[in-house]
Amino acid sequence: MVRVDLITAGRRAYARRAWADAHDALTRASTEAPLDVDDTERLAWAGMLSGRDESSFLALERFYELCLEAGQTLRAARGAIWLGMRLMSIRQIGHATGWLARARRLVEAEGPDCVEQGYLQLPLAFQSAAAGDQDGARAASAAAIDLGDRYADPDLSAFGRTLAGRALIVQGRLSEGLPLLDEAMVAASSGALSPHVTGLVYCFAIAACNQSHALDRAREWTSALSAWCDAQPQLVPFAGACLVHRSEIMLLGGAWSDAIDEARRAAARLAGLKGHELGLAHYQEGEIHRLRGDQAEAERAYTLAREHGRDPHPGLALLRMAQGRVDLAAAATERVLSVTRDPLQRTRFLPAHVEIMLAASEPGKARQAAEELRALAAQFGMNVLGAMAAHADGAVALAEGDARTALNALRRAQDIWQRVGAPYLDARIRVLVARAFRALGDEEGAALELEAARRVFIQLGAAPDVSITDALIAAPTGTVAPARPDPKGLSRRELEVLRLVAMGKTNKVIAGELFVSEKTIDRHVSNIFVKIDVSSRAAATAWAFRHGVAR
Repeated sequence: MVRVDLITAGRRAYARRAWADAHDALTRASTEAPLDVDDTERLAWAGMLSGRDESSFLALERFYELCLEAGQTLRAARGAIWLGMRLMSIRQIGHATGWLARARRLVEAEGPDCVEQGYLQLPLAFQSAAAGDQDGARAASAAAIDLGDRYADPDLSAFGRTLAGRALIVQGRLSEGLPLLDEAMVAASSGALSPHVTGLVYCFAIAACNQSHALDRAREWTSALSAWCDAQPQLVPFAGACLVHRSEIMLLGGAWSDAIDEARRAAARLAGLKGHELGLAHYQEGEIHRLRGDQAEAERAYTLAREHGRDPHPGLALLRMAQGRVDLAAAATERVLSVTRDPLQRTRFLPAHVEIMLAASEPGKARQAAEELRALAAQFGMNVLGAMAAHADGAVALAEGDARTALNALRRAQDIWQRVGAPYLDARIRVLVARAFRALGDEEGAALELEAARRVFIQLGAAPDVSITDALIAAPTGTVAPARPDPKGLSRRELEVLRLVAMGKTNKVIAGELFVSEKTIDRHVSNIFVKIDVSSRAAATAWAFRHGVAR
């Protein structure tokens, strides 16, 4: 194909958003003779949107030089700004800083009254946010919005609003931040923005919605992002992030098979790209494997997540708990919480911390975490966060032996999870409700809740939860013979303690019921673990049900 035909093919592919085809055609044309400034810009964006980062960087550098040669100083500056921000996103800070300094010098030479002054505010907003200076991020974003609106530049206006909304959300000002994201998303979904800005707005805004537990918005905008990505089969970076978001929504909604397929597709599409998105895809895959009980696969996925820049917790800590390594799980969540200052980030770890502290027989720490979660739910006013807090409150109250208080909290959580459409979380609540019913003597009510939970777990493929529920169903209360010595060598007192452990009670509560010291119960539990050869309360509970000790 002659050079003119290649350029024509590249331009046509670019117009129909066939990014890989556009990149390949224009690259072949450039080997025969240099491209002009417009086609070099097309090559740069086609490379970025098809996942050819190195090629995209080289084309942006060439675009910058061509603009300067043509006397298009501000256009050169804008190319340098985008190149600097892209390099910043993959943590090539030195190169990024150099290109942004070039851009700033060119813009300042033109004077203060130009739209490029607004584009210079975008990396400042990124840098301020990364340093934890959300006020600085908001100030830079506000300047970008002002210039974008004044010069009728939709890309600058929308991206500025996205960054401003994100900064407000991090500060806990959700009622101010979420409307800014909505406005930016409307611009993105209307087709008013350039392709790369559309993808950035979608991904930043959806991530902020997920961070703030704005589930309805996350679902709505993920659907819009999916439609946008599906219309561009050769799109790579934003499509990969879209698949991760879709997987998260599917997991919550109960479509686990689809969720793991999307996570795997995301990992495959993002393979070879720089950035943390690949780590997010592997973490999501690990979560689904863990919930299904595929511990080896979960371990592998969490390891890959760590290698690609995504902290594998709290999923890895919950996996350790499921493996009976509660000490490792507890150490991990305590470490993470000790270094996590951002309140919304803490809400990601606190529910797991409550569960792990209860398994570690640390009811005081579990109660403290549940109280913090409740306070944050009240502060942010999000229904999903309220459900998480009520769930934690109910689990702690049940472990402390207060079944009536537990029921009140669990019913609040269940109502929200049902309205949100989260069947797995609803089923887990049902298991706790069943345990509360049993503690109150309502065996029939407990059986109904357990059967309903079991149906959901089977449908989802939640094998560990099916096993636990089967054990509870098979061992109704009121059928236990008096405690007697066991072939494993358990004494009557140890059998009594084991039965209470299997009911989910903490050592402190058991000590109170048996009128002995907590240290005595600690010793009994340690002896029980040795005699029946288990390493966790969960494993001891399963043994108790299998051997008829607990009903």
